[in-house]
Amino acid sequence: MSHEHGGPDALGVPRWDFSTNANAVGPCPTALAAVQRADPQRYPDPAYTGLRGALAAFHGVAAERIVVAGSASEFIARTTAAVVRVGGQSVWWPALAYGDYAHAAKAWGLQRVDDPAKADLLWLCEPSSPLGTAEPLAQAVAGQGGVVVLDRAYEPLRLSGDCSLGADALDSVWQLWSPNKALGLTGVRGAYAIAPLQGLALARSLEQMAPSWPLGAHAVAMLTAWVQADTQRWLVQSRLQLAEWKTAQRAMLQDAGWQCLPSEANYLCARAPHALDVEALRAQGIKLRDTTSLGLPGHWRLGVLSPQAQAALAEALQTNTEIHS
Repeated sequence: MSHEHGGPDALGVPRWDFSTNANAVGPCPTALAAVQRADPQRYPDPAYTGLRGALAAFHGVAAERIVVAGSASEFIARTTAAVVRVGGQSVWWPALAYGDYAHAAKAWGLQRVDDPAKADLLWLCEPSSPLGTAEPLAQAVAGQGGVVVLDRAYEPLRLSGDCSLGADALDSVWQLWSPNKALGLTGVRGAYAIAPLQGLALARSLEQMAPSWPLGAHAVAMLTAWVQADTQRWLVQSRLQLAEWKTAQRAMLQDAGWQCLPSEANYLCARAPHALDVEALRAQGIKLRDTTSLGLPGHWRLGVLSPQAQAALAEALQTNTEIHS
């Protein structure tokens, strides 16, 4: 495996893990309780009838537009394969983007193009990764003729701003949702997509290409809890807390000499004032995410964490600074 991700590594789970974008206020109590109650002795309904109905009602769409997926990454891989299956040859994604778009394209032999108008498959993400901002080309790309997918992994963790696409534009693109980050349950894999109004043929193809039971009992429980009113109320309150923590974290980094880039989500990218001793930080229980693989060399992406975690980071950065002074 050559994928680069944040989170646990060979040293185990970092005590202060700034390398992922999970909701640091979580896990969501309602969703966690649902996952813990899930019955692992039984197969889920292979058609996911109840779940698809609940997701469709939550988004106000027809159930036939809901496609379940093992994870966002699994959907990225399956969609890429589906486009190739019908003769697709080219793909476009933003200059700064999640690495699995490129990984899937390479695996299936799609050629990356610079002009969205020439692409058979197009990827968007808002808030974007790694920056956490709007995608400047979103409206233009959404109007292209290929298969356009808007990755909305961080939409539930948007702390400011709005989606670049209005309701009509959203109905013309695929919307990929992976709520486990927002719920603070990244260890539970499960996602779904909403097909565009004119995308039902591809939706049926994606269903046919899926393995049996792409979602296990725990993922079904998480996604069922995701659409419940108590979960959504908790999410609103968690965003308020994250916004306060983000303001403090940005100020702490800037006081330490970091150059912070704009962000609308629960994470931000920043350039350190000097080279970091990553091994020393990891030994102190702190893990950061280098954004080179995301197209942004020389920067680090930091998830917003609690004041206690921020204090630990500030102390560790001070030690790093003393080493380089």
